[in-house]
Amino acid sequence: MRHALVLAAVLFVSSPAVWAQAPKAPVALETVTPTGASARVEPEAVHIGEPFTYQVTLTHPKDQRYELVAPTGEGAVELLQQTRQRQDNANDATTTFGLRFSAFDLGDVQLPDLAFDVATPEGPRRFVLKGKTVEVTSTLPPDAQGQGAELFDYQPPQEVPIRSWTLLYALAVALAVAVAVWALVRWWQRRPKREKVVPVLPLDVRVRQSLDALKREDLPGRGHVKDFYFRLSEIVRGYLGERYGFEALECTSSELMASLRRLPTPGLPEDALMRFVSESDMVKYARADASPESCNQALAFGYDLLAKTYVPPAPPKPDAAPGPRVQ
Repeated sequence: MRHALVLAAVLFVSSPAVWAQAPKAPVALETVTPTGASARVEPEAVHIGEPFTYQVTLTHPKDQRYELVAPTGEGAVELLQQTRQRQDNANDATTTFGLRFSAFDLGDVQLPDLAFDVATPEGPRRFVLKGKTVEVTSTLPPDAQGQGAELFDYQPPQEVPIRSWTLLYALAVALAVAVAVWALVRWWQRRPKREKVVPVLPLDVRVRQSLDALKREDLPGRGHVKDFYFRLSEIVRGYLGERYGFEALECTSSELMASLRRLPTPGLPEDALMRFVSESDMVKYARADASPESCNQALAFGYDLLAKTYVPPAPPKPDAAPGPRVQ
């Protein structure tokens, strides 16, 4: 019982505050109609998402003032911007409202009804203008569906190729290096080469070296008598040709002796040379046999021919130009 009395006291004390915070019911305003009202959509057909203008012109008495109640934003359109402009004339006034919408639905889209708060000498009034319609079309061409075109959903990030000249630069550098290497190799192959000049030994030295080499080979001792005479004949004929200045290697035996007889050959053992030539021809061409003693005598003839006929060349003459006189 005690608790019920306390609860009733609390409700009695708090009830006036609750009644004071309750929302007031909206007051219905009387309507008023302007003397003229017009509205137009510019353009009348738009693409989806494309902004368009909705212009409302109201003509009313000069003592009235029209204020647009902002649309709630619900529906298939979105209010982007609004303007208001009033012009007073002689007998009345014209208020123009410009609203910029954007539609997000296809087909004939109904624009929202516009409500205006009107201030009049008799008190506040309300005017509502019925919304017009606007045709909203797709951004795709009319034959898009027939050609297979369709809207695509958001795509994940994709790699976008970027043009780069790095590869071409690298190829150009590689080509330049290859051309430079090729040019360097060609120059190296065609460069003037320095030939090593080997001094020519004197004739007697070369002939004696050839005879010594033939002696060391010991061709007769190995049964190569014919090869021995071929080698020895070439050494003797080569020496005679270079010593006296004729083609002794290309001469027959008779031509060789005839050429020597026409030349000054002091000290030439002609009889011994004739015997050597005859013996060599017999061994080389007639398959005659020659004993080791005959081979040794033929080789000794070569040394003897060199000793009797070779004359060292005269030393070069000193420069005949007169030197500075010493006083």
